[in-house]
Amino acid sequence: MPPPLVVWVVSDGKPGHVNQSLGLAEALARATPAAIHRLPAMPAWRAWLGLLLKSVPGGTFPKPDLIVGAGHATHLTLLALQRAHGGRSVVLMKPSLPRRCFDLCILPRHDGVAEDAHTLATAGALNRIQPAAARDAGHGLILLGGTSPHFEWDSDAIQVQIKGILARTPDIQWTLTTSRRTPADFLDALQASPNLTVISHTATPPDWLPAQLARSGTVWVTPDSSSMVFEALTAGAEVGVFDLSANPKSRVGRAIAQLADARRITRFVHWRTHGELHPNPHPLAEADRCAAWILDWLKKKRS
Repeated sequence: MPPPLVVWVVSDGKPGHVNQSLGLAEALARATPAAIHRLPAMPAWRAWLGLLLKSVPGGTFPKPDLIVGAGHATHLTLLALQRAHGGRSVVLMKPSLPRRCFDLCILPRHDGVAEDAHTLATAGALNRIQPAAARDAGHGLILLGGTSPHFEWDSDAIQVQIKGILARTPDIQWTLTTSRRTPADFLDALQASPNLTVISHTATPPDWLPAQLARSGTVWVTPDSSSMVFEALTAGAEVGVFDLSANPKSRVGRAIAQLADARRITRFVHWRTHGELHPNPHPLAEADRCAAWILDWLKKKRS
């Protein structure tokens, strides 16, 4: 049997970026035997030095077939490791360096970059979520973001919309959680309800959200939290999105609008009028699609 694919994941320590890289690495491991190793991103000066000298420690790990990184702080380390140890470089999200510096680029479609032989566009950021075999129609999840450059946050409007959802779905037990961007006084103003449990983001362990997404039949998300919108769609839940005014120049705002137009998500105003969410019969599986694309590219390179 061929040796396992060796994947090095470069981490900048930011959970959202690491989540994307591990989502791809784990999808590769589902498609072919693979060994995944994590390495920290180096300070820029150290990465530049390693790049120039062609010398960067790789620990005791076997030489990589792929080196994956997400986030600007990983880019120089990714290239320095590749020059010192070989392998193919895969960058997630639009890089700060020219794309030709990397072997493969995987970018959200809303970045507006055209696909080519070395570039793949995805529906949102990659993640580690897997569709659940069964979910509880009696359990719902409310995920709140907060202030962002993409949408105009309005606490009063979100409070009214939450109140409407709770009132019209008395048979669903809802769990609500916040994010680090949620205004500090938001929960103080939230009215108590017998079908609502509130958990601050500061009280949730690392695996809490994937577990909640796996069991929830319905998920409501504020549109500024685009990564959670895509995670909910990947989990297979029916997804509603609260109404907030979008920045007309925001790529994230346009991505949310495209999902609504495609009936992948349901805006609150539509749900209030029609009383139902668009179904999600075909959950997103972007990490698996990207893994298949990479393996096909490697196969062509080796043939």
